[in-house]
Amino acid sequence: MANLRNLTNQLFCAFQFLLILQTQVLCYQYKVGDLDAWGIPTGVNPQVYAKWTKVNSFKPGDSLLFLYPPSQDSVIQVTEQSYNTCNLKDPILYMNNGNSLFNITKPGEYFFTSGEAGHCEKKQKLYIAVLSGNGSTSAPSYAPSALPDTASSPSYPTVFGSIPQPPSSSPSLCFSPFITAATWATINALM
Repeated sequence: MANLRNLTNQLFCAFQFLLILQTQVLCYQYKVGDLDAWGIPTGVNPQVYAKWTKVNSFKPGDSLLFLYPPSQDSVIQVTEQSYNTCNLKDPILYMNNGNSLFNITKPGEYFFTSGEAGHCEKKQKLYIAVLSGNGSTSAPSYAPSALPDTASSPSYPTVFGSIPQPPSSSPSLCFSPFITAATWATINALM
């Protein structure tokens, strides 16, 4: 009887482990602009960022990698109004290490531009819409608690040096925190 109960618990734990494995989803790290580093668009491709956004779909868990010479540029996250008017004052987020990683944590619209004067007016700006699971966007909250944790974002040698792995637009495995937490709570309750 005790062996049957032990076997049942082991099978249930194995089932829960398989359930955890099935909750994995692919997340991508996108190099902004693909082959073009973050910079002022050239005359050959003046709409590089608008075109790039149209061919990519973003979801929570993905990240954006901005590569640029840190002595010449930066990236700021701004409001829609600041994006439209190229207002660089009071950004939501400021990144200037030349290898800036922005983690997308929730659905909504995100607006980025260069932090250097005059670059935004030359179309060095990026708008992305991040869809939720049901295909809709909801505006992100800009409260400090909602900002990505840039202190823990890795910093890599820049252009210049090595590129973080996995490479641009390549999948990495992400776990659904809700399912994983619930699953672990169930496993722990049974033990």
